[in-house]
Amino acid sequence: MNKDQIVKYLQDNNIHKIKFAFADIDGVLRGKIIHTQKFIDGLDDGYGFCDVVFGWDSSDSCYDNVDLTGWHTGYPDRPCRIDVSTMRNIPWQNDIPFFIADFSKANGDDLHACPRSLLKCITKQCEDMGYHPEFAQEFEWFNFKETPQSLQDKSFTNIQPLTPGMFGYSVLRTSQQSDFYYALFNQLEKFDIPLEGLHTETGPGVYEAAILHDHVLAAADKAALLKTAVKEIAGAHGIMASFMAKWNESLPGCSGHIHQSLWDKNRTDNLFYSAGDTHNMSDLMKQYLAGQLYCLPHLLPMYAPTINSYKRLIEGAWAPTTITWGFDNRTAALRVLHPSKKYTRLETRIPGSDSNPYLAMSAALASGLYGIKNKLKLDVAPTAGNGYLDTKNGRLRSNLYDASMDMQKSAIAKELFGEGFVEHFTQTRLWECKQYAKHVTDWELKRYFEVI
Repeated sequence: MNKDQIVKYLQDNNIHKIKFAFADIDGVLRGKIIHTQKFIDGLDDGYGFCDVVFGWDSSDSCYDNVDLTGWHTGYPDRPCRIDVSTMRNIPWQNDIPFFIADFSKANGDDLHACPRSLLKCITKQCEDMGYHPEFAQEFEWFNFKETPQSLQDKSFTNIQPLTPGMFGYSVLRTSQQSDFYYALFNQLEKFDIPLEGLHTETGPGVYEAAILHDHVLAAADKAALLKTAVKEIAGAHGIMASFMAKWNESLPGCSGHIHQSLWDKNRTDNLFYSAGDTHNMSDLMKQYLAGQLYCLPHLLPMYAPTINSYKRLIEGAWAPTTITWGFDNRTAALRVLHPSKKYTRLETRIPGSDSNPYLAMSAALASGLYGIKNKLKLDVAPTAGNGYLDTKNGRLRSNLYDASMDMQKSAIAKELFGEGFVEHFTQTRLWECKQYAKHVTDWELKRYFEVI
């Protein structure tokens, strides 16, 4: 529906409130419920929203190292605009109308810290080059027999997974939680997040959901909404869902792989496919892949944004550690899938489930376009076999601090995303490192308290 149709729908159905939200720099949804009249009044000129949402971390602690906002600015309102094309109803909340917003102005002067605005900018570049970007993200997450209060009461110890044991692709485990399992699939469908598949992964209480592919902006919207939607649906069933990349050192981590391809503007021709190539890869796809390989060390925090992200990126844990690519190889960072013209695509396997979809997709698309613009040659041989041992093109950084320092100094990152975004984003990542560095962990207490 367009703006006028939405207003008529709200008035005809006597709807007095709507809900909207946007993703902050961590991908956390922030928003509110507003009266229908306020919604209508702001459709043209936008709404004021306190910019502290880009001035604090995921725990609402205010940054002391960013210029965008802070005590030095007084935390003013910034113009926030609702994208009416994102309307959907929340089926588990009495079908209240819901919209996605971002921090953009009518004149195109967007807030450089806004992840959705960044992706819109990269998407425009792609479309101006004549391509339609088709993307999808898939997520793994753990489910627990817990509540936020029970975790606080137990100080996040003795956390109880929803089901015991390692049982990937289990029909039995999902049937034992059938109310929750089918509620996820059915209610996400009604919320305009249709799933291609939903199943258990290996690990106690792990699910994996693959979202059906769509235009990159819509795909990122759906990915960002899925995480909060899953948590809300789980909560209604007395279950707590976590999208941490690695919650337990002895269990596999949780991925957030991104699938992507470029099509013609009519969405009829997959430009990554070439019947004349041995592996069905077009020259365009090879350039796109080369761009991702080249840019990867410069953009790693956009795929792996937390301290915890790097505890997933370890050898033998179904997550990459090297700058590699391969044909249907799950040990490589970039996996080429080429089964048919319709489904030839690239899977970027670095992101975990803790990634911000807008930033991860921005990184993937921008670096791929960089390869196309610069006609980069795919001169790195594909990995055959164990990608953990293939270090000819380098390794991924093993921690957030080093990855963030690389990005902060990178001319490539600034060329792709602008100095304003790179400076703000990397400072927020360095803030994460600072918060972690001053914390005394259980590991340190157990190791040093008595013995040292």
